[in-house]
Amino acid sequence: MSGAISRDEVAKVARLARLTLSETELETFTEQLGQILEHARDMNSLDLTGVAATAHPFGITNVVRDDVVTASLDRDTVLAMAPDVRDHRFAVPRILGEAP
Repeated sequence: MSGAISRDEVAKVARLARLTLSETELETFTEQLGQILEHARDMNSLDLTGVAATAHPFGITNVVRDDVVTASLDRDTVLAMAPDVRDHRFAVPRILGEAP
């Protein structure tokens, strides 16, 4: 164990998060959290002078297609196929599972 976090601190955080941990889980998570905190401490010690802050290590490109206006279905044709229509709109049950 690295000593970065104590077993009691892990137990307290688990209690605050309303998690019930077994003794084995408490030991495992204490070790794992200690390793994570040690890694974070290593990262903090790096000299990042001149390194631009980023939210993601790679450039992200939007892969969504361009929005193109096209002809759509005729409203009257579609409503003619609906099981129930009111006021020129689809009529649906008030509550899911309720018969129309």
